[in-house]
Amino acid sequence: MHVPDGFIDAPVSAVTGVVAAGAVAVSLRGARRELDERTAPLAGLVAAFIFAVQMLNFPVAAGTSGHLLGGALAAILVGPYTGVLCVSVVLLMQGVLFADGGLTALGVNITDMALVTTVVAYAIFRTIVKLAPHRRRTVTVASFVAALVSVPAAAVAFTAIYALGGTADVAIGKVFAAMVGVHVLIGIGEAAITALTVGAVVAVRPDLVYGARGVTAPPLEIRDSPLAPAAPGAVARAGAPAAEPSTATSESPVTSEAPASETSATREPSATREAAAVPQRSARRVWFAGLAAALLCAGVVSFYASASPDGLEKVAHDKGIDAKEEDHAAKDSPLADYGVKDISDARLSGGLAGVIGVGATLAVGSGVFIVVRRRRATAESGRS
Repeated sequence: MHVPDGFIDAPVSAVTGVVAAGAVAVSLRGARRELDERTAPLAGLVAAFIFAVQMLNFPVAAGTSGHLLGGALAAILVGPYTGVLCVSVVLLMQGVLFADGGLTALGVNITDMALVTTVVAYAIFRTIVKLAPHRRRTVTVASFVAALVSVPAAAVAFTAIYALGGTADVAIGKVFAAMVGVHVLIGIGEAAITALTVGAVVAVRPDLVYGARGVTAPPLEIRDSPLAPAAPGAVARAGAPAAEPSTATSESPVTSEAPASETSATREPSATREAAAVPQRSARRVWFAGLAAALLCAGVVSFYASASPDGLEKVAHDKGIDAKEEDHAAKDSPLADYGVKDISDARLSGGLAGVIGVGATLAVGSGVFIVVRRRRATAESGRS
């Protein structure tokens, strides 16, 4: 759904640019509350993963394809404010390096693909999670529904922007029907990718999923002395002597950030004397696994992606929206159209461009989020 230059006139493009800049500014402040030492590097990885999966166009109808937008996935994994920044970084990299999405239309694309999808998806996700039973399955189901709705919501937003500043004389009713119709189908693919990704992370490390905080709680692990009696309320580690079951369950509103010392074990003096909480596990394995998946998608699987135009391209061609489309300012970029210039082998050219894109997005995204995290740490130390 990358809007090229020339679809939207200059005044509306300028207004959406202001909206996008405001959304990014607010998100930079909001992300300080969402990021910590472990999740800041993971946020950069989420941006790189979204970039990679967006290269995998999948067929949705005759002659039409779709790809991940990523707003729902980013919001659920790292938080809504950080999610807006993740998708914005992806759109910036795509526009500057790969001539995908107009530079004068960057404000339109951030408003539509980063802001609208993230806000709509996270609002729906939190509503479902609040009303449904607090189980891991709820997070996955809520992710599916949120992602499904976010894509046609973005199509509606584009139609509204086009109604205000479209450069071609096209009936808005036809644009609305065509955009929403095809993007409902694309939303199914978005929902499947989002639910599978969120479900996979929740299954192994629910503490790293922002949207799962307060919904799922990993088993509390307590180191017990082999000579001391089991502490009441403590949960035994694997291979350790059995202890009395904990009162905390997966249904309890225990956040993934809560250390074991805040459980019922702290209310027992014997537990505090005889047991010590297991330190937080490193997120390094998840980071490397995510990076490997992103490189595989961008460097290898992308070669087999559908070559059909995506939903917006198809509608634009069929309805005449592209009548005044302009050439991209970066059309002569060495990486334009997701290929490396002067490399004739299509598989090697596309794969290498994908790997470069993942690396560039990871570097820029990680840099942004680490700086945001450090500013929070600086502000906290200044108040103390």
